[in-house]
Amino acid sequence: MDYVPDDNSRYKDVDYWDERYTTEQSYDWLGCFSKFRHILENHVKKEDSILILGCGNSSMSGDMYTAGYRSITNIDYSSVCISAMAARHSDCPDMTWRQMDVRQLCFPSMSFDVILEKATLDAISVEEKSPWDVSPQTACFFHQALSEISRCLKPGGRFVSVTFAQPHFRKRLYARTEYNWSIKQHSYGTGFLYYVYVMTKGEKLSPEDADLEKKLLEKKLLEDTKAPANRDTTTQHEDKEDFLSNIDL
Repeated sequence: MDYVPDDNSRYKDVDYWDERYTTEQSYDWLGCFSKFRHILENHVKKEDSILILGCGNSSMSGDMYTAGYRSITNIDYSSVCISAMAARHSDCPDMTWRQMDVRQLCFPSMSFDVILEKATLDAISVEEKSPWDVSPQTACFFHQALSEISRCLKPGGRFVSVTFAQPHFRKRLYARTEYNWSIKQHSYGTGFLYYVYVMTKGEKLSPEDADLEKKLLEKKLLEDTKAPANRDTTTQHEDKEDFLSNIDL
């Protein structure tokens, strides 16, 4: 199978991923676990209960298990992926695999110490025209996912987001008082940087992030008072496997 789709919009299509996972063994967006392990070790304890969102066929879960992280739950919306990964890691009894949508997490509130995602949220943004003004559809997706993540975190729990999205773009989506978390950022890589955002449940936004949220709310209020304009929020991107480098969210 040629894993590069004809149109980048297919990266949001579960049928595409089901077909891809039927033959592809492993692929790691944004590098493997070893690339950011030094950052993760400062925020995730070996005994933490961990949920990995959009696990795909990445080696990250297995690498973390080998490193001593045992209580790991993996979810992906591709049933093909979940079946293949569960079979591959059948010798890891403390790891579980479930088909699930990140916008509807089927877990009780306050279930996890850590929720981790690597490029999962990036993948839904492949058709965005501007990183400064995401479409209502993408904004809604992010809000639904982040609300669920916050709900499922224990007090003091951490949401760890690994992405290539620079702070001045991604913080616009993460800095919301209603999520009830603070935001810290780290980076790794040489030449091209990747970012690790750590949101801690129960801590307040920094004054800088709170001010960002205030400005964004004021901007939205101003826009809502004006007559709505028809805007074409679709865009064409080059059909390359490294589509993540084509967006900057």
